[in-house]
Amino acid sequence: MATPPASARKSAVWLMDQVMGEHRMLADILARGGLDRLPPEGRARAQRLTLETLRGLERADRLISRHVRRKPPLHIRNILRVATVELAHGGDAHGVVGEAVTLAAGFKRGANYKSLVNAVLRKIAVEAPRSWNDLRTPRLPDWLRRPLIAAYGPGAVAAMEAAHLAGAPLDLTAKSDAGAVADLTGGTVLPTGSIRIDTPGQVSAMAGYDTGDWWVQDAAAALPARILAAQEGERVLDLCAAPGGKTMQLAASGARVTALDISQDRMARVIENLKRTNLEADCRVEDALAHEDGPYDAILLDAPCSATGTIRRHPDLPHARTGDEIDSLIALQAAMINHALSLLKPEGRLLFCTCSLLPDEGECQIDEAIARHPGLRTDREALNLPGIDPSWITEEGGVRLRPDYWPDRGGMDGFYMALLRR
Repeated sequence: MATPPASARKSAVWLMDQVMGEHRMLADILARGGLDRLPPEGRARAQRLTLETLRGLERADRLISRHVRRKPPLHIRNILRVATVELAHGGDAHGVVGEAVTLAAGFKRGANYKSLVNAVLRKIAVEAPRSWNDLRTPRLPDWLRRPLIAAYGPGAVAAMEAAHLAGAPLDLTAKSDAGAVADLTGGTVLPTGSIRIDTPGQVSAMAGYDTGDWWVQDAAAALPARILAAQEGERVLDLCAAPGGKTMQLAASGARVTALDISQDRMARVIENLKRTNLEADCRVEDALAHEDGPYDAILLDAPCSATGTIRRHPDLPHARTGDEIDSLIALQAAMINHALSLLKPEGRLLFCTCSLLPDEGECQIDEAIARHPGLRTDREALNLPGIDPSWITEEGGVRLRPDYWPDRGGMDGFYMALLRR
């Protein structure tokens, strides 16, 4: 993978080229050192510009299309897109336009596009700040929008799209005392017990980071471990553990935790997080379907999924993926449920969850698991926890969370979870 040049705007355009042209996820690009040539503040700025551009992509394209008769090459379009979004958010027109023209000049056919970029952006510099918010909220691609409308209706999907455009605040899970962490970080304790930071700075510089008092975890992602309610001394398995938020929740309960992940790199991140928080788990790089070291009192299965519930944090997902992998993921989830059940003690419990908005990866999986396994049931009583709204509880006895929930608090990731008992 080529290394981008050492400039935040150049790097943002390069990241856009990777996502839109190569259909790569930003997390994968960054994990491979895609921005390592930039200093920390440059990396942060490049990522911010890229995320803002991806969230506002439809609006940017609408503004650009008013001034361009024929689509230029993708690289030039991405230069225009990044600049348009920056201008719409109050960027200095002289600096934004000037660097965009310089970037266009560096393109192999840049001489043909310098004047185009200059002319288009000078018009957009006047137009974008006053018309940006009047443009339609960017819509999800059809491969995702259609099934979501079928499941939730057009109004709910429009609300989700508004949440995606707004982005996400920073949520923390406290190792022990949520109130103390909120006081330490200037955050607010949410009804479910997570701490929300509306205007975070650099995470590693925040109070309590070095001492391991908390870890970053969306409020929705923190609920599965709370519902599972691991007890001190219980033998608990965390399947597909990376990046480790749920592993740390389980370990903080005093349970004897075994954490599995198939990726050595991802497991290294789990180990790093456990070390920082001074928590312990038996971490193994292993295929979850090959694990036989049971039985366990409780298992948390955060199954591989489409991750469509995380778009407000990962706006690259709708552009980097096409939905072609969903059928194979659904089959894998079913196989993992079957295998996890085989590893449970007779009175054990299994928490199944996915960060997906698609019922086929949530509600339908539980319905089908109950049909496959006589005596299996959902534990509705376990859902009687602070902050869980009764309207979130589904017909089969799970919890469905969506990005448009808690709109006055900054939303949450889309998630599904259900606690299964025999």
